[in-house]
Amino acid sequence: MAKTKELSKDTRNKIVDLHQAGKTESAIGKQLGLKKSTVGAIIRKWKTYKTTDNLPRSGAPRKISPRGVKMITRTGSKNPRTTQGDLVNDLQRAGTKVTKPTISNTLRRQGLKSCSARRVPLLKPVHVQARLKFAREHLDDPEEDWENVIWSDETKILLFGKNSTRRVWRTKNAELHPKNTIPTVKHGGGNIMLWGCFSAKGPGRLIRVKERMNGAMYREILSENRLPSARALKMKRGWVFQHDNDPKHTTRTTKEWLRKKHFKVLKWPSQSPDLNPIENLWRELKVRVAQQQPQNITALEEICMEEWAKITATVCENLVKTYRKHLTSVIANKGYITKY
Repeated sequence: MAKTKELSKDTRNKIVDLHQAGKTESAIGKQLGLKKSTVGAIIRKWKTYKTTDNLPRSGAPRKISPRGVKMITRTGSKNPRTTQGDLVNDLQRAGTKVTKPTISNTLRRQGLKSCSARRVPLLKPVHVQARLKFAREHLDDPEEDWENVIWSDETKILLFGKNSTRRVWRTKNAELHPKNTIPTVKHGGGNIMLWGCFSAKGPGRLIRVKERMNGAMYREILSENRLPSARALKMKRGWVFQHDNDPKHTTRTTKEWLRKKHFKVLKWPSQSPDLNPIENLWRELKVRVAQQQPQNITALEEICMEEWAKITATVCENLVKTYRKHLTSVIANKGYITKY
């Protein structure tokens, strides 16, 4: 965007002289070949500060005009994957030459920050509609109903890996000191698979899945841990069990087994991990485990069990209490993934 050439001091003084002589802004503009708005700005400045000189500025003048700022902000908001290079080229074609850092700083002042795109499940239109239907159907369910749900899921915990990020305070050139590093090994160093559940009254059972899980193993896990968890959590009569639509959970054999065992199962929309509050507990568990820095698989399993047991009923209760608010967010986001 081409910048407007600044008026000379003589021209600014002449505008004031003509104004004092009684001429209108329009007449002054026609006489000097200037826009009425430019003439008006000079006159207002003279009336306010009794001078037409440039006033002291707080810093270097902006390289991008207000119009250019609007253009790149609109482009960035409409297409978040636009690169800084694309925006530099857009401005250059409009007559303004800037660098990528200038683009970044300008957009940050407009509330847009360059961030890594989050990885989320692929949502097809059918998934979006199912999520919206679920949220709308359950939006007005009383809090007591959600308190009577046992939420369940599986997760993988890495021995050495990105269970969570860790920041450290260190001095310059001390980045490789052992206390400032997180040990890693090739191929991740191993991991364990866990199945767990919880309700508003606290965490239920957590077990390690030592083999590749299939439908038969999943039914065995439920057979051994469903009722003990329900009893420990003192669930009310008619409590509901939640699990996602993983193929192991939805095979014909598993569905028939659940029916015969008189499971009351919450109908669940596919591709919806954000709707399951246990994801927050998994995140909390992984942070706690990473802080302990286990050095082998045995220690990793022990620490997982210990930290899971330390999760308080209050944490679980708060997750369930905010569930209606989360459903509202799903509806507001038109069925797409939201942050719990």
